[in-house]
Amino acid sequence: MIGAISSLPAASYASASEAPRGGARATETEGPSAEKAGKSDGKAGEQTAGTAPAGASEALTEEEQKAVRALEARDREVRAHEAAHMRAGGDLVRGSASFSFQRGPDGQQYAVGGEVSIDTSSGRTPEETIAKADRVRAAALAPAEPSGQDMAVAAEAARMAAQARAELAATKGNPYQPKVSAERGAVVDEYA
Repeated sequence: MIGAISSLPAASYASASEAPRGGARATETEGPSAEKAGKSDGKAGEQTAGTAPAGASEALTEEEQKAVRALEARDREVRAHEAAHMRAGGDLVRGSASFSFQRGPDGQQYAVGGEVSIDTSSGRTPEETIAKADRVRAAALAPAEPSGQDMAVAAEAARMAAQARAELAATKGNPYQPKVSAERGAVVDEYA
């Protein structure tokens, strides 16, 4: 089963004046998927985020320039967040990070939300499941500020590890607990 570690939902700005200033965090809402956002014109990848065509920054008002700076900061934050998931997830990560984009007042696309898909299936043995769940949890909590979805994935991984530990304990049993024979009241000590 493939689960997703979703981080930093897309920030939505109705106008440039609503963009966060001075690094403040915007109200977060779910944005469009990476497949739909910013790819309809086919030009999203032609220029890097924050690089405007020559003379474009001169045409922007001060308010629009502030909005661009806020979007640039958000883009860096989102990309760093997803990179932390990718590094910590290692071979459990399925594919690359996907991003949702927002076009800034300068006409450029900025990442405002992202997601990393990670394999959250159980291992073949309880031991493998415990090790895998620990890695999934570490990947979910890798960014400096895990999102709500990240916390939910980490909690699910902890539950999966606890269940595997219980299964492991049940299959191995307690070697110090005496085994009871079929006779009532008789105890057989295999370890004496």
